Amino acid sequence: MPIYHKLGNIPAKRHTVFKSPTGKLYYEQLFGTEGFSGMSSLLYHIHRPTQIKEILRSYSIDPKIAVANNIKPLLLSTFQVPPKADYLESRTPLMLNNDCIIGVAAPQKSVTDYFFKNADADEMLFIHKGKGVLKTFMGEIPFEYGDYLIIPRGMIYQIHFETSENRILYLESYQPIYTPKRYRNSFGQLLEHSPFCERDYKLPQNLNPIDEKGEFLIKVKKQNEIFEIVYATHPFDVVGWDGYNYPWGFSIFNFEPIVGRVHMPPPIHQTFETSALVVCSFVPRLYDFHPLAIPAPYNHSNIDSDEVLYYVDGDFMSRNNIQQGHITLHPKGIPHGPAPGAMERSIGQKETKELAVMIDTFRPLMITENAMNIEDGRYYKSWVE
Repeated sequence: MPIYHKLGNIPAKRHTVFKSPTGKLYYEQLFGTEGFSGMSSLLYHIHRPTQIKEILRSYSIDPKIAVANNIKPLLLSTFQVPPKADYLESRTPLMLNNDCIIGVAAPQKSVTDYFFKNADADEMLFIHKGKGVLKTFMGEIPFEYGDYLIIPRGMIYQIHFETSENRILYLESYQPIYTPKRYRNSFGQLLEHSPFCERDYKLPQNLNPIDEKGEFLIKVKKQNEIFEIVYATHPFDVVGWDGYNYPWGFSIFNFEPIVGRVHMPPPIHQTFETSALVVCSFVPRLYDFHPLAIPAPYNHSNIDSDEVLYYVDGDFMSRNNIQQGHITLHPKGIPHGPAPGAMERSIGQKETKELAVMIDTFRPLMITENAMNIEDGRYYKSWVE
């Protein structure tokens, strides 16, 4: 849950007359969630935000499922997913259930000739490689390696890259993505024991309203279809807004690890949550400091969740032969733990330099054909001594 924020010019009172310097009325829009009871912001447009000029083609992007009921641990080499010029075409779904889609993207070019809106899901983009600016009708957020970008559903945006080599882990969540409840007080403020605070947020900036008429292509994702809609005015025509529902960023390097005398469970790494999943950040940290501590994680049963771990950088101490861009999936139903030798190697070590993103879903994940094309086929045997 972000904090109250505002940009640009807004009237002193909600739902009242608000005019431009030339006397023209601005058009108010409530950008809200969960009907009228969730997070919301009030936006003020130069033009009506409802001017559909044309509805063009639609086409399916329904992921092709290879394994609907999976119990096999998997290792995916996502850097094998080839780069594509277009941002949307580069998005490659790997796993999904009724709550989310998890995938990777390797776009080579900025989005400049259309705008994108996900009408169904909040999006989390983790920037593994690349640098640029997320541009929205609520302002801009510069991003770089290690940044999470949280984009609420319904947000119209473009991504402008400053680099040609870009790698993104993305999550589409059909439930809102918030910060964990246990990190917040009853007013929503992050508590002192939270591993990050509001100062760490990357909030929208540089609101530059564009007063332009013409034909503006917006590609809208809804129910695994892309609908191409032409609007009569530029969607980035907001002169001001305030509220709690807006895109924001957070660097994984600003996550402050929680450590203890003995090994701490994975919830200490939690960064985001929904009602159906959690996202955790594994970052460089000091190891456990009990004189007999075993820093490697203990074996644990996957009874209630599928565990997806995306390896970003460093030497991940609990696994063998892990490389950048690898994804491991440990499905619910069977226990998992450190690879043979990892527990022994960890004893006496003082710190780890690992960097990884974990997504735990509370319902089983189906595996796409895209994922099986980059699966090594042997990972499930990696615990056999």
